[in-house]
Amino acid sequence: MATTPPPPAEILGTLGDFTSRENWDKFFALRGTGDNFEWYAEWPNLRSPLLALLADRGAAGEADAGAGAAAPEILVPACGSSALSERLYDAGFRRITNVDFSRVVVADMLRRHARARPEMRWRVMDMTDMQFADGSFDVILDKGGLDALMEPGAGTKLGTKYLNEAKRVLKSGGKFVCLTLAESHVLGLLLSEFRFGWDMSIQAIASESSKKSAFQTFMVVMVKGKMGVVQTIKSSLDQSAEYCNMKQENAVIRALGNENIIRESYSSGVDVLLSLRDLQLGAIGDLKVIVPGRRRQFILGEPETSLYCYKAVLLDAKKQTETFVYHCGVFIVPKARAQEWLFASEEGQWHVVESAKAARLVMVFLDSRHANINMDIIKKDLSPLIKDLEPGNPEEEAPIPFMMAGDGVKQRDVLEEATSEITGPMVVEDVVYENADGDQGSMPEKMFRRLVFGRSSGLVQSEALLIRDPHSDETDKKNKNASATSKKRRNQKKGSKNSLRIDRSFLGSSYHSSIISGLSLVASALSAASASGEKVSTTVIGLGAGCFPMFLRGCLPFVDIEVVELDPLVAELAKKYFGFSVDEQLKTALLQTILRQMAVPEIQSKFLSLMLIHPT
Repeated sequence: MATTPPPPAEILGTLGDFTSRENWDKFFALRGTGDNFEWYAEWPNLRSPLLALLADRGAAGEADAGAGAAAPEILVPACGSSALSERLYDAGFRRITNVDFSRVVVADMLRRHARARPEMRWRVMDMTDMQFADGSFDVILDKGGLDALMEPGAGTKLGTKYLNEAKRVLKSGGKFVCLTLAESHVLGLLLSEFRFGWDMSIQAIASESSKKSAFQTFMVVMVKGKMGVVQTIKSSLDQSAEYCNMKQENAVIRALGNENIIRESYSSGVDVLLSLRDLQLGAIGDLKVIVPGRRRQFILGEPETSLYCYKAVLLDAKKQTETFVYHCGVFIVPKARAQEWLFASEEGQWHVVESAKAARLVMVFLDSRHANINMDIIKKDLSPLIKDLEPGNPEEEAPIPFMMAGDGVKQRDVLEEATSEITGPMVVEDVVYENADGDQGSMPEKMFRRLVFGRSSGLVQSEALLIRDPHSDETDKKNKNASATSKKRRNQKKGSKNSLRIDRSFLGSSYHSSIISGLSLVASALSAASASGEKVSTTVIGLGAGCFPMFLRGCLPFVDIEVVELDPLVAELAKKYFGFSVDEQLKTALLQTILRQMAVPEIQSKFLSLMLIHPT
């Protein structure tokens, strides 16, 4: 005989944390034995949509729905003391497994149904860590289980863990049926977790007016399909339903509309930048399987799971027949080299994969967010993220190697190190790059002079090409009859830096090239000014090493250039090492001076003015 439970309000007051096993044991103990408890959506309202859904598995009807080999294996997680399982059993579905982590309720339900429903199974089990083999069930029927795990303020950790388990134990083509109140945080998790490779639909469960709840129950159905396929969500929500919570349903309709927009963008063929979680959910297929030639850019890391976020590219080697040194590897590209062909182009990246001898290579690109961060910290932050991208069943359980591109400098000669209160530490250096011109053969290596700002790791503020001074060659010709000793001395000098000068026709920055290209927008005005002899007044904000304004002076003789610089030390280094000089056409001014001048109204008819901003 069932015991008389305390009033419902008193029992619910003792429950507290819905994720606590002890609280649920206490809850079911207080309710007593032999009594069913339904949080929402009772059998009369569920019977028709559920039986129609289960009939798709080959069930013939209520009398013999579970008969034969086609009878579905059904899992009911967080079964509690609901009568749902016994109703399904009596409708003919015999192969039902019920799990709950409360020993109190499982013992009570087993005692009540052992004789009347002997084929139904009961297990004490945590639904976030189920002890079932992969692909064990045709149907998972969740009635409030996910809602209980997703208490507001508790986050999504337990809910995500449970859904991962549900996906694992569900067969291909199987159905995950979630009866839920579809609160925004619960529905949001369902929509994102079942975005890739699942056919998703939703409908509202009708209720009787006499038992009208303050909340509407929804049945969300996810059918396990092919990974990587994105489908829009099918909805049969009826806004004219007589016993429907319209405010709640309208919120669900809006959420579905927004989600379908996202899904359409993924399926449209547009190269959407994916997250690591998207990849884990199957956005590009099964990550455990190497797909030769697969390449995808994505964002690695999230605020809740890592210290930093990284731009990354996943590459599965095109040829999988050869023996690889590594089944998975990481290749870190520093900011200073990210724009090189070898790392920025798809073709170059495949060359890196081939050289790395890895079946799967994850290229990680560092940027300004990672400046001045110890590389050991970066590797420690990346390690757990990369483990999620590791292909399955490696031949050997070897650690994933971290490889890194150098800064690309073959030879470096530091000319001066200086520190300014305004700009901070600066370095002037002459460098020779590795393979600066590709396969040069016997061609001489090119040398560049760089101004590097230490405030941002790897920021080359200015770069100039060094070329041989023609005056040195003329001197060599005049002295061709000199003594052997003089020749030896001169040959030594010929190879020295004293015979090199800045190439004024070279622009080392793509930013500078873009500015020059932008002048085409005012080409007609510049041509008119040149033809009429009118001077064009141009202000360049930021001197750097002076390469850009010197280039302008050489190319546009009809332009008067004024360069505004904030830091006097920068101007000094530009003059000392980069040959920057002023004349009637090219002048400099400190920022304080130009600000005073800007306060005075100018005569606009006298000059055609341009302002070119140079990054410093």
